[in-house]
Amino acid sequence: MSGFVRVYEVGPRDGLQNESADVSTKQKLELIDGLVAAGLARIEATSFVHPRAVPQMADADAVMSALLTHDGYSATTFTALVLNEKGYDRAYEAGCRHMALGVAVSETFSQRNTRMSTEEAFDTAGRLARRAAEDRVWTRAYLMTAWVCPFEGPMSPRKALAYARRLWEMDIDELSIADTIGHADPLSVGRLLEEIGHQTDMTRLAAHLHDTQVLGLANATAALSAGVRIFDSSVGGLGGCPFAPGAAGNLATEDIVFLAYKMGLGTGVDLGRLWDVVAFADKIIGRRVGGRIRDWWESHADEEPEIFAM
Repeated sequence: MSGFVRVYEVGPRDGLQNESADVSTKQKLELIDGLVAAGLARIEATSFVHPRAVPQMADADAVMSALLTHDGYSATTFTALVLNEKGYDRAYEAGCRHMALGVAVSETFSQRNTRMSTEEAFDTAGRLARRAAEDRVWTRAYLMTAWVCPFEGPMSPRKALAYARRLWEMDIDELSIADTIGHADPLSVGRLLEEIGHQTDMTRLAAHLHDTQVLGLANATAALSAGVRIFDSSVGGLGGCPFAPGAAGNLATEDIVFLAYKMGLGTGVDLGRLWDVVAFADKIIGRRVGGRIRDWWESHADEEPEIFAM
């Protein structure tokens, strides 16, 4: 397997969507600018959903349009989450050519999150994937609540595997398996990802992990051991789902970057510059954020400058 970990930054979207602080469009663009400067080449910038459902994403059109017309971002890929045809239309009109779709293993979560049954969500994702193929739009799909649902509890691994296969058969470009509320354990994470990787393409399989029960890094290690080399993460560990009670922040970008470094894997991320982004996130959110590594880093970073660029 590759010795390089590809970090898919979700902070501007998944990280901010559940925050009560009023983060302006300007601040979001400044946050993204810092992420680009730190070497994050793949960023999920926003979601085209109804502003009443997720008020923090009400400026999706303005954010995406600004990013795609910025002269300095030609090497950066910006993705948007879309869950229905209207969202797809808005994203496409804003110039977005990288989109993420989603289906949940849990029927209850699907209803709460999208107001669609699981089968309706599959039908919608299929239509969007076909449109994307015709429009030459790159697509990623999320398999949400792959291990545990906040309403139904543990999910059947067999069901999760079957749903992952159905998404893959839509000819998507990337598949992200999500521990939506951060209740999965390392053994379950490793087993499921290894099985999905055998039936799909491990090089295009991502893990989307949360750190609710302080198992984010343990689960990431299990995913790495299974062969996964794409990880969704959020700067400062920001995140949470408005429709998933108890879901804490995402796996912190600084944590997965440092883990990769300790395991001899590259990421292309400048950890020194990333801490500038964490400090900015503190400011716009109004509280101290940061992953598990923050306290150690702040007391030791001057001693190990070689780990800044990884």
